[in-house]
Amino acid sequence: MRFNFEFEEKKTDQGSSSTPKNEVEWVPLKAHPVFTAAAVPAHGSNFGPAPTNLLAWDGASRLYFWDSEQLCLHRISLRLGDPEPTSVLAASPSKVLRPDVELGFVLHKISINRSGSALLLFGSDALSVMYLYGRGSSKDDAIICRTVSVGSQIYSNGSSVIRVLQVLWHPYSDTHLGILSSDSVFRIFDLSSNIIQPEQEYYLQPLEPGRQRNATSICAVDFSFGGDHLWDRFSVFILFSDGSVYTLCPVVPFGSVYKWESIMEIYSDAHTFGLKSAYPVAVSNSNLAISWLEATFPDLTNQTSEGMDLSTLRARPFALFDASLSLQGPLRKVCHEAEEGLSIRGAECEGRAVSLLYNIVSKDSILVTAWSGGQLQIDALADEIQPVWNVGSPSRLRVDFHDHIVGLAMICESNQSNHSTVKLDQSLENTVWLGHPPPLLRLAIVDLALPTKAESGSTITMFFDPLMPERIYCLHDGGIDSVVLHFLPFTSQISDKNEVGRTPSVHPILSTCQGETSSPSPLCGFVSLSDSFGYSWIVGVTISRECVVLEMKTWNLLLPIHVDNENKCTELNETEMPDIISKELLSGPKVVLMPQTSNLGSVAADSIEGRSTLHQYFKLFHENYVEYAHKVYFELKHHGLHLKRIIDNQHARLGEAHDKILKVEEKQLTLEEKLVHAMHQHNLLEERLNRLRNLPGAHKKPLSRAERDFKSELDQFRGVELDALHSSISALTARLRKHTQSLKGNASEQRKMISGRKNVQDTQVSLLKSSLEKLSLVNSENSEKVKLVESVLKGRESGS
Repeated sequence: MRFNFEFEEKKTDQGSSSTPKNEVEWVPLKAHPVFTAAAVPAHGSNFGPAPTNLLAWDGASRLYFWDSEQLCLHRISLRLGDPEPTSVLAASPSKVLRPDVELGFVLHKISINRSGSALLLFGSDALSVMYLYGRGSSKDDAIICRTVSVGSQIYSNGSSVIRVLQVLWHPYSDTHLGILSSDSVFRIFDLSSNIIQPEQEYYLQPLEPGRQRNATSICAVDFSFGGDHLWDRFSVFILFSDGSVYTLCPVVPFGSVYKWESIMEIYSDAHTFGLKSAYPVAVSNSNLAISWLEATFPDLTNQTSEGMDLSTLRARPFALFDASLSLQGPLRKVCHEAEEGLSIRGAECEGRAVSLLYNIVSKDSILVTAWSGGQLQIDALADEIQPVWNVGSPSRLRVDFHDHIVGLAMICESNQSNHSTVKLDQSLENTVWLGHPPPLLRLAIVDLALPTKAESGSTITMFFDPLMPERIYCLHDGGIDSVVLHFLPFTSQISDKNEVGRTPSVHPILSTCQGETSSPSPLCGFVSLSDSFGYSWIVGVTISRECVVLEMKTWNLLLPIHVDNENKCTELNETEMPDIISKELLSGPKVVLMPQTSNLGSVAADSIEGRSTLHQYFKLFHENYVEYAHKVYFELKHHGLHLKRIIDNQHARLGEAHDKILKVEEKQLTLEEKLVHAMHQHNLLEERLNRLRNLPGAHKKPLSRAERDFKSELDQFRGVELDALHSSISALTARLRKHTQSLKGNASEQRKMISGRKNVQDTQVSLLKSSLEKLSLVNSENSEKVKLVESVLKGRESGS
């Protein structure tokens, strides 16, 4: 049965003037009045090169769209798959939500938390959070929602030049935000306790003191939280401009909730593989991890000792004494013996790294790095992430009146001594719990063939499909592309799929270019929708308020294609086809066992024993055949429409293929003529090329490998490092300005102190002068007395 979300429009929000029930109309989403406005948003020209996404979905039935012209938020209720399985209906009119304060910045992105109670408003100069429920007041048929500014003293200060690079909701908390800024500091804010000061601060130092590298290696650009897998759920992946990826582990928001089974799994792993290791470093690292787990989740040890039954564990504030987190990285690629000198960045990638995406697909942790040249670098973690601390570098704690930890800050440095090259034939016993960063297994490098830009390159934003995690959506200036991963190392090994080396498939979904000569019109909103029946849609909104809704096929994208030895035809593997009817029904009813009775033929039907035997036969017949018939009837009844849809789709595809074959046959003669003309042009071009080769300047020596590397370094310095140096100069200027302001504030106090000191010095000088005069008088009197004594002594000597 399909869910009907019409009841949500019948609810009356607190303090809102709800729309009358008879005025609610369900229309197709792409024809909704919010998206049919012909006017261009007033702030459309301010979108610029920054990625813009003004759409958000709560994962259930509500779509949110920020109106840049009216400066309000539209909440639209959706019906997915009703009345048709592929239709998307929206309630009209939409609910209008307005912030209770005026936003002093241009909005670039909105994002909703996992419970759908708060919406992040991320702009060019600041960021705010709008609470969608709770206290609200009605004004002009709109719901006024409480809106607060986050980190206003750090990011929203007028004299501050610290830019926000990325903001994400934490996947295990509804009130924690992770923020990466241009000063290479990763901060976590708890909206339930303090929106001004961060709960946790991590100062990223990817280089050891005294080491020198390019400026791009210290410029962070993006980050992503880990997924639900071992220590990945406590990890933060940070991307730098040169393409290097670093990891912070463990990072846990105070008060976040986790499953008891997940924590117990890594707790047992530390005891099993860490404490019993033959390496002292592994034993020390596992001891630190066990101490951290027992202190952060105190109910973990209490439950194991007292036999308690807890399904979830809540993290308490804690930090190890005399230790700070290590910035693990850069993550290096797994290589063979002859590939130890390869760099982190792929040779096919151009420009600088612009965005990072993490997702867990079955047993594989996938990292996708997007480059400004239009390439996607797809890697998988070849080993598990483990926590690493730098002992001897204590963190700074902030406590309350009861000595409870309310905040922490630490400097996270990269320990270059832990770096090692991981080879494919290396045993895991030589790497587990030794503090080495997890290596990367390169899956593919995908070139999206985007038009080149001389200045800043292309901006690519990536999303994973919530229904099909193997599919990646790439949002760029030219539209939307879909990349489907067919080979995953651990997942394919477990499922026994022989697809080693199968490259990802790339499909263009939507193009925003009107023609070959027109400039692209980027999207200002994108979101992926899905329901519980396996249907998926993508919704895109252009700057001119045009809404595009596309249904995405999912069931046949991952089917493997097998080619026979003669390469004559391709066919789908029947074992990989989806189960239309369950295998239990196809196997037939269960075998009925005969009752264990003796002398069955001599028993009368009207006797007690005969009636009992007949009752047993009837019961067995009902439990097996009648119930099986009911299951078959139910299965066929509920899958009839689905089977009919699949058959109609196959017939339609067959008809389209037949029409295409007829068109190809009609165009065969034209193609042959074009082929002859192309061969003639090819011969002419070859003759022209030979004549050009005979020219004097045609034999120039090409650039050597060292010259090409030097040229790429110059291009990189021109495009990336100058911006990094400018940002560093701006940060130093801001610090100098703050320092001069503090000096001006203390100038008056210093003058008072100096004047006081002068008065004290004058009094002391006068006292010294008076004392000196007295001493001079005493000295003169003493000298006269000495002369008298000497004259008396001389008189006595002469008289004697």
